[in-house]
Amino acid sequence: MNKVILMGRLTRDPEVRYGGANNNAVARFSLAVDRRFKRDGDEQTADFINCVAFGKTAEFLEKYARKGTKFVVEGRIQTGSYTNQEGKKVYTTDVVCENVEFAESKNSQGGGSSFDGGSNFAPSSDAGDGFMNIPDGIDEELPFN
Repeated sequence: MNKVILMGRLTRDPEVRYGGANNNAVARFSLAVDRRFKRDGDEQTADFINCVAFGKTAEFLEKYARKGTKFVVEGRIQTGSYTNQEGKKVYTTDVVCENVEFAESKNSQGGGSSFDGGSNFAPSSDAGDGFMNIPDGIDEELPFN
């Protein structure tokens, strides 16, 4: 089984190109993924992972992804190689993205307007505990009390 799930921030805006027989979109980007543990003397606390997305996923990234945005990526690892201009063989490793989702709202990035992932309520910025505030009068609409 070849399955990868990553959560990290874009290190730069995605590079999107169109080509092929159907003029499909191809987006290349890299994610800075924090390491769980830091070894003594190790300065690097994140891994920078190259990713590629195709079709509608690439178009989504072109429209919404910007440097610093936090995403969750699901896909598979793909390795390859090519010969560069100097005749040297170069080996590549990429994550081919099959699913890409926002990992935080625009408010938590400091971007202003709210993206709430499709729910009706956006997290309140004054809720310091990480939970959203439920508006008054909504109790009768909740499936539990």
